[in-house]
Amino acid sequence: MVPTVLRHHLPALRMLLVFTVVTGVVYPLLVTAVARTGFSHEADGSLLTTDGRAVASRLIGQNFTLPKKNPHDPHEAPRPDPAWFQPRPSAGGYRPTNSGASNLGPNNPELIAEIRARRAAIAAFDGVSPASVPADAVTASGSGLDPAISPAYAYEQVQRVARTRHLAPARVRDLVTRHVQGRDLGFLGRPRVNVVELNHALSRLGR
Repeated sequence: MVPTVLRHHLPALRMLLVFTVVTGVVYPLLVTAVARTGFSHEADGSLLTTDGRAVASRLIGQNFTLPKKNPHDPHEAPRPDPAWFQPRPSAGGYRPTNSGASNLGPNNPELIAEIRARRAAIAAFDGVSPASVPADAVTASGSGLDPAISPAYAYEQVQRVARTRHLAPARVRDLVTRHVQGRDLGFLGRPRVNVVELNHALSRLGR
């Protein structure tokens, strides 16, 4: 005869085994199969490839910088590469394992000083007046991984990119225009440009 304690625990054990199989095996396999069948590109990470080699994900921003002058110096500040469209700042340096914001309030003196320094640096880098530098060019996103920049910031960089690559500015501007994404569903969010996708297309422009 089954002991009373064991008889009371057997239904709970059976339910544990059933839900372990359903939620731990069947459900993940079903979701994976649906994702692989209907959304294979997204399931693989929305990767961008060059010559069959994955070079980036269109979902995660990244820096476009020049090589270090001293590769062994961990304190050397990264230098933006003028040949590429630049993303907005990132508190985490666009490291996927370090997502997050600076948590500095809008009136924080440190943040205000950083924004002023960024505005002056970007104005000098792009050859424009500080007043024309868009807000997203000097402020980071909440995740620190956002690949989107405003169309205004993308267009601001056209002359510098065209000059560095010896391309006609109109050709580079047209490339930006073709990468402007409208509001989601026509009313959500703001128009934007995915800078990772834009630079991927830019790398193929001269081919």
